[in-house]
Amino acid sequence: MHTIRGMTFTIGVGLLLSLSWTTQAMALENSVPEKIRHQSVPILGVTFNEAQQPVGIVMYVMIHFQQRSDHEGLKVHFQKTPGRFGPIARKGVATAIDRAAKAAHLQDDSWTVVLSFPYTGLTMYGDSLSAMVAISVVALAKGDTVQYGRTLTGTITDDGRIGKVTGVPFKVYAAYSAHLDQVLIPEEYHPLDGEWRIPFLMHVSHVGTVGKAYKGLTGTPLFPSIPSQ
Repeated sequence: MHTIRGMTFTIGVGLLLSLSWTTQAMALENSVPEKIRHQSVPILGVTFNEAQQPVGIVMYVMIHFQQRSDHEGLKVHFQKTPGRFGPIARKGVATAIDRAAKAAHLQDDSWTVVLSFPYTGLTMYGDSLSAMVAISVVALAKGDTVQYGRTLTGTITDDGRIGKVTGVPFKVYAAYSAHLDQVLIPEEYHPLDGEWRIPFLMHVSHVGTVGKAYKGLTGTPLFPSIPSQ
């Protein structure tokens, strides 16, 4: 088992249950979809190397978004293969999607979201991916996408702020090594992270709200201004 701050990857299968996922849930949800969109987004985590030292890691999560014609509530499904999502990750993502939708003044009761973790035999724990996934879902709902090379680590609080997480320095260094263009991090540091330096020429931005994170990830304001008459 690789224990990490904010995320854990466990080698092996069958260790955890995830929420049910079917091809029908991803495709039609027994109704004619109004819009179906997809995007793969980078997720930052921390694992341990062979010397049992913490190191950052960049992996990807595939998001499938469907706008249904009914209003039966937000439906979030987690694919069981190739990789899995742990219980904290599942709960954190589902909660963050609902909070991000509220912050964006959107109704999510007609959304179906299917998530897949395309790494065989790995399980993702922790909730530090939740803000990135949730804001990416909002972007898909609005017809936007996260710009290539941008990522975010953090949670979403019930008042629409980006919550602090641990392991930020390791995650930033991993993003730097993976040649990502920009990392968004919470304004509030976790006390466990201590002092650290941003890698040379790495673009790191502090964001405090869903709106600021949305603009940083998509390049588009969450609430576009209305031109004056």
